[in-house]
Amino acid sequence: MAHPKHKISKTRRDKRRTHYKAETPTLATCSNCGATVLYHRVCPECGYYRGKQAIAVKGE
Repeated sequence: MAHPKHKISKTRRDKRRTHYKAETPTLATCSNCGATVLYHRVCPECGYYRGKQAIAVKGE
C-alpha cells in the first residue's frame, strides 16, 4: 500500500474541495401556460412538453 510522504495541510485540502458545489438548475418557461419548468421535463401545471400534450393533468 502506498503511504503519503508528507501531510496535506488543511488549506491545500480545502482548496481542492472548493469546486464541489451545487449548481442552480436551468429553468425555462412553458410555451403553453408560461409556468417555470426545469429543462427537458414535462410542465407540471399543464402537462405539455415541447408544444405537445405529454401527460394528462387532473382538473381542479
